[in-house]
Amino acid sequence: QVQLVESGGGLVQPGGSLRVSCAASGFVFRNYAMGWFRQAPGKEREFVGAISWTGTITDYVDSVEGRFTISRDDAKNTVYLQMNSLKPEDTGVYYCARARNGRVRTTMEGYDYWGQGTQVTVSS
Repeated sequence: QVQLVESGGGLVQPGGSLRVSCAASGFVFRNYAMGWFRQAPGKEREFVGAISWTGTITDYVDSVEGRFTISRDDAKNTVYLQMNSLKPEDTGVYYCARARNGRVRTTMEGYDYWGQGTQVTVSS
């Protein structure tokens, strides 16, 4: 069965960096685009970024453009989210998700499997 397991979350100071990972299993990872979403307390889950099946196309929400980078390692069936220059408003539970095909999607409807999430807290 499809499984997505996030790891790497934690507490970081404003301006700091953190990398979260998502290990995938149960499907042919290299055939699918992957995405990252986040949910802050009391807010709806929002798109953060995504990477195509080839790894050559990425898309990000404006608020993280230039600070966050998504990458993938198909040999390890893992997708990463490198977060730099973190701000308190980046705080939330970060989820990875599998797109319904190889193309980058920016809405939740474009994804069919989700991980359990990992908490990222940006605070001094």
